[in-house]
Amino acid sequence: MNMPHSFGSAGGLALGDSPPPTSPNDTKHPLPIPVTLHTEERCWPVRPTLRNELDTFSVHFYIFFGPNVSVPPDRPAVFVINLLPVLDSGGVLNLELRLNVSSLCGENVTVFGCLNHGVPLTSGDNTSVTCETESLAGFLLSVNATASLSRLRIPYPQTGSWYLSLRSLCATEHGFEPCTNVTAEVYLRAYLSPCINDCGIYGQCKLLRTNNYLYAACECKAGWNGWGCTDNAEAFSYGFQLLSTLLLCLSNVMFVPPVAIAVRSHYLLEAAVYIFTMFFSTFYHACDQPGIVVFCIMEYDVLQFCDFLGSLMSVWVTVIAMARLQPIVKQVLYLLGAMLLSMALQMDRHGLWNLLGPSLFALGIMAVAWTARTIRRRHCYPPTWKRWAFYLCPGALIAAAAVLLYAFVETEENYFYIHSIWHLLIAGSVGFLLPPRAKPSRRLGPLPRRKGCGYQLCINEQEELGLVDPAVASINSICTS
Repeated sequence: MNMPHSFGSAGGLALGDSPPPTSPNDTKHPLPIPVTLHTEERCWPVRPTLRNELDTFSVHFYIFFGPNVSVPPDRPAVFVINLLPVLDSGGVLNLELRLNVSSLCGENVTVFGCLNHGVPLTSGDNTSVTCETESLAGFLLSVNATASLSRLRIPYPQTGSWYLSLRSLCATEHGFEPCTNVTAEVYLRAYLSPCINDCGIYGQCKLLRTNNYLYAACECKAGWNGWGCTDNAEAFSYGFQLLSTLLLCLSNVMFVPPVAIAVRSHYLLEAAVYIFTMFFSTFYHACDQPGIVVFCIMEYDVLQFCDFLGSLMSVWVTVIAMARLQPIVKQVLYLLGAMLLSMALQMDRHGLWNLLGPSLFALGIMAVAWTARTIRRRHCYPPTWKRWAFYLCPGALIAAAAVLLYAFVETEENYFYIHSIWHLLIAGSVGFLLPPRAKPSRRLGPLPRRKGCGYQLCINEQEELGLVDPAVASINSICTS
């Protein structure tokens, strides 16, 4: 996260993409022209700007009868930009100059702009190409027929009035001199934005508050740095980004064996939860990657919520299934867990207790159920040592290792491979811990007695066949309801 270090004071930090002005004979050093203060008092007309607020730290400044402005050869064109306290100090002041080359009439004209805070720059030397005096310091811009575009960006500018002075000078063999009968036309754009270029494709612009100071900053990813996430000195390569994406996505294939085990054991609801988790975890990590290796099938927030909910529900249904509760009780706990986990994730998705809380509560339910079954049967449950040695103990160790990695080892630097290991361990532990299919009871209970409509109709079978005298009563009769 790029915290504010400079508040755009004169002589402070500024970002631009135009080189300093050079001499007419193509030398690479700025002209060392001395600057003297003007001894006579002059009054230059200052053109105001119209303020249009669009959003937080998003303001456009419009020039009356603009945005194309004319720079006369005999005097500077001065404009004022007013930045309000608190509202404008946490963004980036952007200034853009674009020269209309067709207005130069073939002359070698260079338009210089000086941006100063507090007061406009007044110099006695009309050929000066610097924005500094003994008492003032500012930011310099220049455009000419070769480089017709110049940009200036000032992060966290100082509030108050900023003055932009534009002058046109002609390049000669002896340096820059005032032009004659050439009025240059310049497109001027000034605006305030939260971040530089919206942090590009390798960053995210976030609105932050520190000590009651509101500001915007870029959160860079994939090793990129800088005010606008444009410094690639430590950036990840394309191959590294592709590898991290494939590891995080393909590690979810480990959920296929638990799904097969659940279906084979007739745990269909649990298998549905595992499929849900595998699907949304895969596409969430494909969308969550920084840089250009990104694939999103729906909104990022929806994918993140479904991934977190599926992961927690997988742990919840597995532990509740291990308790072997009555079907109606198990279904109630499944539904209650889904609702409570959704509420917890809406409150805080990255909280550690969102994982530990449901896990401990489910383990408590399982412990109570196993203890009650042990007391009732008067022997340890589960009863076989093979179940403990080959399934429960390995599954518990794998799950504990996954929780420790998630809670204490995983960082932003090692996220892509530690989280991939987390996927493998959690899915593997589910395959060990899921209980086997419940065996049906061999004892047959009493057959249900059919109830009639309140009366019985007794029929003599032999009488119906005409084998006996109807007047003779038979004790072998069939009573039907």
